[in-house]
Amino acid sequence: MPKTPYLYQHHTWKELGERVQQQPVVVLPIGSVEDHGHHLPLDTDNFLIWSICEEAAKRADGEILLLPLIPYGFETHHMDFTGTIDIRQEHLLRFVLDVTKSVAHHGFERILIADGHGSNMPILDLVARRTILETNALCGCFIWPSLAGDEIKKQRESGRGGMAHGGELETSVYLHLAPDKVQMEKAVVDIGMPESEFIWMDLMERSPVLLMDEWTRFSKSGTYGDPTIASAAKGEPIFEAVVEAFVRLAREFKNRPRGERTDYHAKQNNLT
Repeated sequence: MPKTPYLYQHHTWKELGERVQQQPVVVLPIGSVEDHGHHLPLDTDNFLIWSICEEAAKRADGEILLLPLIPYGFETHHMDFTGTIDIRQEHLLRFVLDVTKSVAHHGFERILIADGHGSNMPILDLVARRTILETNALCGCFIWPSLAGDEIKKQRESGRGGMAHGGELETSVYLHLAPDKVQMEKAVVDIGMPESEFIWMDLMERSPVLLMDEWTRFSKSGTYGDPTIASAAKGEPIFEAVVEAFVRLAREFKNRPRGERTDYHAKQNNLT
């Protein structure tokens, strides 16, 4: 297989040392292996986030350096479904932090964690914060739908809850990228949480109160949403919008100004 310049692991250690001088944005994709209904495979989060990251790296003209995907995530609440792989939250935090701190140790100063699985996000937020506090790097994290809210709203037909998990959004993008792997004849609507003014689940609209119960208490199919109205025609513009925004994000993040830190304790001691 020929060398792919945007892939971190395709470089020798000496070549990576040269890449440090150029300061690309190092992107760490992370997904999960879990249920996504009867119609989508267990690789949904991994496949979608990797496809997005790789396409963005291809278009970024060397400004993205893409790490290998972390394929497992925090899944304790999904373990009633056969095949799910769960990494406990404390373990996942330390593991991902070890990766980002290793990258920072080698001199890379800009790191983005690209997430494909919603329940990873609280953990990845802590990883990004600790990376900043414990290294010289600037580190941020995001879940991919957040990059293309306007386009997703334009394509959306489902109501609240329809784009939570294996629903209209993820199914549409998967249909665009690999329709042969989607079994649409098995897709079902499953939005089983009690109606609430304060608590709901949707990738595009966060509820005021966050609550995550064991998944089978409110979903018997492994879906939460409405995949029956998904289509490749919706998935293509969403995918394009996410990738284009990702490239813009990387370019902005690469050049993001960073103010000087001031230790006022030291200043106060010098005055006394």
